[in-house]
Amino acid sequence: MNVRACSLPSTASGNARVATVLLPTRAACRERKRWPHRLLKVLWPLALAAPSLSFAQTYAWTGQQASETVASQKDVSDLAARVLHDLPADPSPANLEHRYRLELVAGQYGQALQTMAALRERLRHQEVIPTRASWVTVPYEIYADTRIKGASGHVDEVEAYGEAFRQHIGKLADWPAAEVARAYAETSPTELHARFQADLDAAKGRSQLDLADAIRLASDYLAATVFGQASRLATPHIEQDDARRYIRQDNILVKEANGSSVCAYVMRPKQAAPLPTLLEFTIYAASPQVIHARARLSAAKNYVGVLGFTRGKVCSPDKPSAYRNDADDASALIDWIGKQAWSDGRVGMYGGSYDGFTQWAAAKRMPKALKAIMPSTPVAPGIDVPMEGNVFWNFVYAWPFFTLDGKFNDTATYGDTQRWQKLDQAWYASGRAYRDLEKIDGTPNPTFSEWISHPSYDAYWQAMIPYQTEFSRVTIPVLLMAGYYYGGPGAAIYYFQQLEKYAPTSEHYLVMGPYHHLSVQYGVLDDRGNLIDTLAGLSIDPVAQLDMYDLRYQWFDYVFKRAPKPAMLADKVNYEVTGANIWKHAPSLATMSDTTRRFYLVGNPADNNKTVLSETAPTGKTASIPLIVNLADRSDANHAPVGGGVVDTSIDTANGLSFVSQPLEKPTEVSGLFSGRLDFMANKKDFDLAIDLYELTPQGRYVQLSPYWTRASYAADPTRRNLLVPGREQHLAVNGNHPMSRVLQPASRLVMVLRVIKESGRQINYGSGKDVSDESAADAAKPLVIRWLTTSHIDLPIQRDK
Repeated sequence: MNVRACSLPSTASGNARVATVLLPTRAACRERKRWPHRLLKVLWPLALAAPSLSFAQTYAWTGQQASETVASQKDVSDLAARVLHDLPADPSPANLEHRYRLELVAGQYGQALQTMAALRERLRHQEVIPTRASWVTVPYEIYADTRIKGASGHVDEVEAYGEAFRQHIGKLADWPAAEVARAYAETSPTELHARFQADLDAAKGRSQLDLADAIRLASDYLAATVFGQASRLATPHIEQDDARRYIRQDNILVKEANGSSVCAYVMRPKQAAPLPTLLEFTIYAASPQVIHARARLSAAKNYVGVLGFTRGKVCSPDKPSAYRNDADDASALIDWIGKQAWSDGRVGMYGGSYDGFTQWAAAKRMPKALKAIMPSTPVAPGIDVPMEGNVFWNFVYAWPFFTLDGKFNDTATYGDTQRWQKLDQAWYASGRAYRDLEKIDGTPNPTFSEWISHPSYDAYWQAMIPYQTEFSRVTIPVLLMAGYYYGGPGAAIYYFQQLEKYAPTSEHYLVMGPYHHLSVQYGVLDDRGNLIDTLAGLSIDPVAQLDMYDLRYQWFDYVFKRAPKPAMLADKVNYEVTGANIWKHAPSLATMSDTTRRFYLVGNPADNNKTVLSETAPTGKTASIPLIVNLADRSDANHAPVGGGVVDTSIDTANGLSFVSQPLEKPTEVSGLFSGRLDFMANKKDFDLAIDLYELTPQGRYVQLSPYWTRASYAADPTRRNLLVPGREQHLAVNGNHPMSRVLQPASRLVMVLRVIKESGRQINYGSGKDVSDESAADAAKPLVIRWLTTSHIDLPIQRDK
């Protein structure tokens, strides 16, 4: 897979409650084996599904016993030739993509070059990301010309590749050349070979392949071949091309006044005039080729591109650390940049996930040269990572090993899926305290232990990013990016709300759409420029099919070069209404809707006390709906989650209740953040709860709308725990922080799942009142009993027809 959400569905539920994973680059998210969740085997193939092929031919397959390492090229080539014979003469981009790939596999290199030229022309006139036409086929063109030159017998593969590379890259402008180099750097040949091997494994024992399988096998074979060849041969030619376009400086040690240091890589155009600098300050240290690829993009847009690394990474001799020192270190690096001869004194920052956080860390200090930021799905330590709603996530346990074990990413340890799955399951099955995770794992994890020692949003977390009135000093232009699904929001809504409250007159914008944690940062293209137009069963509306790189440089051109403001930023809040194929704009989060619809949580005595969402307020004596959860029970240790897609046929209601509304009378737009109030009585001092909202369509499909979760004792104030009083009626205000915007179909129903969090992927709150990290199953005593009063309600944000 090449676009993967850096997000983790809950291990005990298929409704895709998702934690933000701290991986900002597509390269960093490359291996599926890293994700400790069985659901991904189903979910991400759905997210990345190619358009279906409607004709039903089958093709004889002669490579039934082949493995990837010994598969005969002739088997695949013959298959491609036979499929080509039946491929319709359809000039659509999708068909042209199939055709040129099959032609290359079949050895028809000259014809493939002609087909790629036709495809480029079609892409150039598309409304969706026409800019990719200039580079997306170039790696395949280089491969084709290498084979043509090699067939002449006058040059070997190395010489032929060099000639072809210079021929094609040399004529490209800086930007498409940078995109090709990025594709080479960020695409993993190992992964591509694994995909091809998976195709072969699926075809073993079969004498016939259908059309879709045949095209997939040939295309995956080609990708593994093209990018495998490039991994061996392209790097010196990329460096030669860089030398004629840019000035590059690697491993610059920037020393701070306190004696610490950070490492930086710089790439800038070959010109004398000082330029504004675009900085990505990151903890993720990949290969030098990937580092260069990311800096090169900014240099290609006539900025100085700087990749800066957090303390202790790459060439910094200090001990690596996460979060705590980034405000000082980022500010020191920005000060250094502002003093360089090649700098015009202005610095912009960009990046997502952890790299979104570092922008806010820098903004806490507001160094003089910092003039604009563009945080995409930024994390906020203590707000959404490593805990959200004051509930800690297990997936972050492995993250310190990945980022802090050495100067570069420790992908081997982080990618040991079996270890992390075993840890989660062993901890859950044992009922031991959360603080015992490192004892069960057998390896000290001091960073994680430090984190869970701060279950409140206390001074430890507040020191890392602006807190309360400190946001009033953030008066520079800010563009926040967020998605609706799978870690897409990050903490973007939190940051935007703080700006709305403390810096209401500053220039800040929010863009939201049907994206996950990675596509918020990069858009709907994968590493190699392929368009991914579905996400876990949801068709992404054409207007939302964006290349976020384009928006990045439009934004900074507006700030630094007096270019027009990006048209998308028509107001402070800019959001795509899924299902309506339209962008809308509002001056605030609150004005995304102009009314609310209130739904009460009631039981229907006429229907076996079935739980429903009713728009009629209850009258008479207040009734209650019981929810009983045995927190010590582990008979569900092997519970297989159901559902999980953005659009799916089922949802998981384990440890919860499902409330369903009456059918909607007409199309209904829900846009914004839902809210509500839960009235209840419980027999324990605390519990953790989750709410998930869905549209249930007339066709029986569940569509994710918005999730919410919190620890009851922190719902009113994340900085201070207020324990419940068992047996007393109490109230919990619900303030959603995961945005949604969708037009619900007529006859659809609203579904709300209200459940207690009890799973192997998060802390378990046993309700004793002790620090939850110190509780064990022995503290559960009797089962948790919550009586939800029927005065409880949720308020759905509605935008009425104009």
